[in-house]
Amino acid sequence: MRDWLSFWNAPNRIYVNERHRDAHYRDVALAIRRFIPGPDAVAIDYGCGDATRAEIVAAACRQLILSDGASAVRERLTARFAAVPNITIKEPEEIAALSATSADLIVMNSVAQYFDRASLEMLLATFHRLLKPDGRLVVGDVIPPHTNVATEIAALMRLAWRNGFVLAAANGLARSLFSDYRTLRRAVGLTYYTEQEMLGLLAQAGFEAARHFPNIEHNQQRMTFVAVPRVTRG
Repeated sequence: MRDWLSFWNAPNRIYVNERHRDAHYRDVALAIRRFIPGPDAVAIDYGCGDATRAEIVAAACRQLILSDGASAVRERLTARFAAVPNITIKEPEEIAALSATSADLIVMNSVAQYFDRASLEMLLATFHRLLKPDGRLVVGDVIPPHTNVATEIAALMRLAWRNGFVLAAANGLARSLFSDYRTLRRAVGLTYYTEQEMLGLLAQAGFEAARHFPNIEHNQQRMTFVAVPRVTRG
């Protein structure tokens, strides 16, 4: 594995079993649905991954656009949601080409860590252009510099306890010591942000933002931010 896109394009063991994967995507979908402003909304889930429960979100809006940089992921999404008329699958380049002010909600969950800061700045500027004046951007699962492995393990085990895959989680943690993800994380790294750094990046892109509690995902040491386009006052 030479980069993160290669990792997500290949088979991987990021989830310890199907119950873990389903619990993850169900909880994320339920969290995203709470941000949908109404049944006529157009929502974009950017860097959505396999989004196996995206129908939960689609049921609450007029159109749900799923976008992921990994072609293998997009192929699975296309096959899975072919029968759901208001779910569309797009490449990141197609998202960037959308008309200005065309989205009511953009969610980017557990993705910021895979971009360098300059790339994230450009992406946030694109989101600002795409959002309607009263739209919202949700940036979830941002990793702060002080995150530690013990906290990540504890959060996973709590999720496993609630969803009945404790033994599989314990075995998965042992395998992860030798996984491609762990190796790539050491070699390529992730990008970390403090709360103030993320708020600063959002402000620089033209947003008014605040940290949102709880975090979209199960690890509450990570952070979610909700941002709205800043109103220009004459």
